[in-house]
Amino acid sequence: MNNTASIVSKVWSFCHTLRDDGVSYGDYLEQLTYLLFLKMADEYSRIYKKDVGIPAEYNWDSLKTGKGAELESHYITLLRALGRQKGMIGQIFVKSQNQIQDPAKLYKIIHMIDAENWVMMGADVKGDIYEGLLEKNAEDVKSGAGQYFTPRSLIRAMVDCVRPEPDKTIADPACGTGGFFLAAYDFLINYYNLDKGQKIFLKNQTFFGNEIVANARRLALMNMFLHNIGEITGESTISPNDSLIADIGDRYDYVLTNPPFGKKSSITITNGEGKQEKEDLRYNRQDFWATTSNKQLNFVQHVRTMLKTTGEAAVVVPDNVLFEGGAGETVRRKLLQNTDLHTILRLPTGIFYAQGVKANVIFFENKPASKYPWTKEIWFYDFRTNIHFTKKKNQMTYNDLKDFITCYKPENRHKRKETWSEDNPDGRWRKFTYEDIISRDKTSLDIFWVRDESLADLDNLPDPDVLAEEIIENLEAGVESFKQIMESINAQ
Repeated sequence: MNNTASIVSKVWSFCHTLRDDGVSYGDYLEQLTYLLFLKMADEYSRIYKKDVGIPAEYNWDSLKTGKGAELESHYITLLRALGRQKGMIGQIFVKSQNQIQDPAKLYKIIHMIDAENWVMMGADVKGDIYEGLLEKNAEDVKSGAGQYFTPRSLIRAMVDCVRPEPDKTIADPACGTGGFFLAAYDFLINYYNLDKGQKIFLKNQTFFGNEIVANARRLALMNMFLHNIGEITGESTISPNDSLIADIGDRYDYVLTNPPFGKKSSITITNGEGKQEKEDLRYNRQDFWATTSNKQLNFVQHVRTMLKTTGEAAVVVPDNVLFEGGAGETVRRKLLQNTDLHTILRLPTGIFYAQGVKANVIFFENKPASKYPWTKEIWFYDFRTNIHFTKKKNQMTYNDLKDFITCYKPENRHKRKETWSEDNPDGRWRKFTYEDIISRDKTSLDIFWVRDESLADLDNLPDPDVLAEEIIENLEAGVESFKQIMESINAQ
């Protein structure tokens, strides 16, 4: 087999060639997904002598023989036809379009892919190539792809804290490109010595998700395939349905997720005058504690519903979930009552591709009904105050989160010790009792205590580019807050 570096180099060189023709990372990634799937399906059918469900006139061989306008025309017909297929094939090719207008370039990509044996290639090689393209795509601000891509360092840290166990199910109701699934898969493979049955369960029965955006869903499916999750002839475990619409009754051992950042859910309707307008979408579900158009609060409630009685969750949420009144306060109180909300990680700005995001990770365990609150104390880790990251020059790495993981004590979180004290007021790890929290205005979880150095010491300001990014983040967060206020006023 060719060495990894040469394969990666080839895949990336085509990407740069197409960029010169105006083809974005996202468009290249999309076409690569279609072609890789067809090539791997072809290899799979030959190696295992199995019908993979792709009609002969649209298989890999049908692409290899054409050139020029004939190839382009056949490729467009193939995409349309496979998008109408059932099962996994239809999920991969749904709403597919050809974005490579130069048939000569399409021909070259087809033959680049044809030169390799992808099924036999190591999952780490295929996965690294694809993940690299996903991250490059997320960096393309204009495409908006960043909203489907959570920093892999954060995902890995969340998985390391939760420590999923073999033979248990893992769900993500807004799975984007599948980052949480891959990190959990890697953890289970590397942390445990799995037997044959556990490996089969991991491959086919562990991961379940929802993703309503067709392109993000196809990228997630391909990302999982390349990492050896699922069967090419199997059914998709990623649903295209809006997970918030209803409780379908399935319950999971773990939910790991970073739901979309937009605050409101809305649908487009046609009014009495025949004009289209947006209307706030409120999910009237009996399992929800509060009815609200705030998408984030709905996701928190939905995640709790998805969990088995002993299930565990780690969820990325924006600041408004921690302090908003009304439905927000209701959800927080119910969460404290019905689950053990034991940990909150306050995240720094500058780590997400979507701008203006101030976010946190909440960790909680579901519990059976009880007349007493399950939450006894909440441990906070302030990873925001005096922390400065940017997406380009100073990216957050997994090592930056190691102190939090150490404080979290995944091996036994009941043996935690505060780093904060009266003598060390800038310790980042501090606990607050249920009584402390419930007595706060609106049961607010928006808590900071570390002294902000930028307010106290003008000689130790961050670099100008970091300051500029922080100012932009704060302005964008402020604009978003004003929009939310206006929406609330207009809704009354």
